[in-house]
Amino acid sequence: MTAHARRAVVTAGTGGIGLETAVGLATRGWDVTLVARDGERGNAARARVDRAAGRPAARFLPADLSSLSETRRLGERLAEEGPLHLLVNNVGGMWTRRWVSQDGIEASVALNHLSPLVLTETLIDALAAGAPSRIVNVTSSAIAAAQPVFDAVEPPGPHYGLATTGRAKLAHLAHTLDLAARLRPLGVTVLAADPGPAATDNAAQMTVDILPPALRPHWEQIRQGVSTPVAEAARAPVAAATDPEFADLAGAVVGPGGVRDDSLARFVTPEVAEAVRAWTAGLLATTAA
Repeated sequence: MTAHARRAVVTAGTGGIGLETAVGLATRGWDVTLVARDGERGNAARARVDRAAGRPAARFLPADLSSLSETRRLGERLAEEGPLHLLVNNVGGMWTRRWVSQDGIEASVALNHLSPLVLTETLIDALAAGAPSRIVNVTSSAIAAAQPVFDAVEPPGPHYGLATTGRAKLAHLAHTLDLAARLRPLGVTVLAADPGPAATDNAAQMTVDILPPALRPHWEQIRQGVSTPVAEAARAPVAAATDPEFADLAGAVVGPGGVRDDSLARFVTPEVAEAVRAWTAGLLATTAA
């Protein structure tokens, strides 16, 4: 990695949108830390980023981001290394069947909301030291399918992956908007990036069971819509991370194609924002993070 290069961290950076984002950053001169669980995939991803950049631009750090305590330890390690200029919170996912994290939290909530929140909080001082710096939180149009009810860890009724993940992404978008206002005075610009539907490995694993019954007649249309090449989908987080246009647009949503599109923000009403704050505080209080 290059001395004095700007430092970036990309979570879930060994495949899909995260890897393509890392490639985009490295080819623009950034040094990139890739974070994910699988060491074999991590080493392969690091080699690919280096080849794309034509230099040693990447490193891989293993971490299970479904564990909030491990996420916090990762953040502490990164913070000890000095100023950080960019954090791309790309970790997340959608699952056909319900499962819970090591902390006993439903996985969609853990990975799409709590894990990036914990990592970010641990790195705020490092990002402030690297200012002007940015945080890019990858969001999703699944928000449109969310039940905006935050009385319990999970939404009421059966588990449907699209709605459950959408709810977690809605919570994190609400948090992102709060964070943007909070960190702006520190020189840290917080943005959301919506890559749009993309042909990721996660998308390929989905079945009609992710949909609430009312949406199931539209399954083929939805499945066919998830066809955007991953490299094209990565334009949104890369633009949010690097485009000078967004340097002073804290709280903006960068949509597919890398242009501003705040349509998802309309789902974050004042009532949703307040409910998410209380819900998130309660969840964190019950974990060992």
